[in-house]
Amino acid sequence: MVDVKRYTEDAVALLRELISTPSVSREEKAAADVLTRWMDAHSLSWHREKNNVWCLPQSFRQELPTVLLNAHIDTVRPVSSWLRDPFCPEMEDGILYGLGSNDCGGGLVSLLQVFRVFEERGAAGTPSLYSAYNLVFLASAEEEVSGQNGIVKALPLLPKIDVAVVGEPTGMQPAVAEKGLMVLDMTAHGKSGHAARGEGVNAIYEMLDDLLWIRDYRFERVSPFLGATQMQATVVNAGTQHNVVPDECRAIIDVRTNECYTNEEVFQLISSHVRSEVKARSFRLSSSHIDVGHPLVQKCVEMGKQPFGSPTLSDQALMPFPSFKMGPGDSARSHSADEYIRVKEISDAIETYIRLFQQT
Repeated sequence: MVDVKRYTEDAVALLRELISTPSVSREEKAAADVLTRWMDAHSLSWHREKNNVWCLPQSFRQELPTVLLNAHIDTVRPVSSWLRDPFCPEMEDGILYGLGSNDCGGGLVSLLQVFRVFEERGAAGTPSLYSAYNLVFLASAEEEVSGQNGIVKALPLLPKIDVAVVGEPTGMQPAVAEKGLMVLDMTAHGKSGHAARGEGVNAIYEMLDDLLWIRDYRFERVSPFLGATQMQATVVNAGTQHNVVPDECRAIIDVRTNECYTNEEVFQLISSHVRSEVKARSFRLSSSHIDVGHPLVQKCVEMGKQPFGSPTLSDQALMPFPSFKMGPGDSARSHSADEYIRVKEISDAIETYIRLFQQT
């Protein structure tokens, strides 16, 4: 029998320390240090690359599939509407307030405790608590900015991963699909001239038809979990002053892809329909999904969980293996003022993860 209360208390204590250690994306060194000190104190062997920290099982069984337990240690910058100190963990009525508590501290400390549970019980030879998997824990950096020194630095150094569980806040429901992201820069060219004389070629007008197509086009392949691929013109810039016909118009297009398309496919389709010049900033943030028939997803369903599709991006976009998100908290609290996590959510998460990975 696992003392979930004790592991929850340890998880909350660690989370309080992480909240009080600022870890905005690309500035996670101090938070990574907190994690490695905690791992040392609890006899967990760790590895580190940049500010990514991971633990491997002390007994790696080749016959078992390997599951990556992943959550990120970085946060966004606090918004100005915080009424509390975002870096001062405050507990009120079983609710812990602080930046990163919900996204993704709750998932991080819960998954770390679960890794610890199986490591300690395995070392003690407790048959009822053997895991049905090789568990690898990874706390990744720069998730909020999909940075080059984030998870992509750590993945090549890990053993072969069969599937990942990402501890993003989902109310402990399995998000079996996640939208990808592609940002496009679109440029239309014209010819400058005097507005009063009607001279030149107005670059704004040159782009108008393209913007209307961006607004009205409907992608044919619709995902049962994510719906349709969507695109929005989010920034438009043109002109220098009122009496000069602009010779250039620039727009930024935000594209959210479903798993039915690759980012490259969508780029080619858009490029073939617009007259403006189009450049993709990156193709690397792909949509991700896992077969609902996967044993871990099926076990979630048996436990009363409901698979769904998530519109928000995570490190899943950079994982070349199947993955799904399932963690404590609520995505609606992420990136918001006075962010919080309930202690009961962490406790329930630890218990749920243990049931999910336990050998039956």
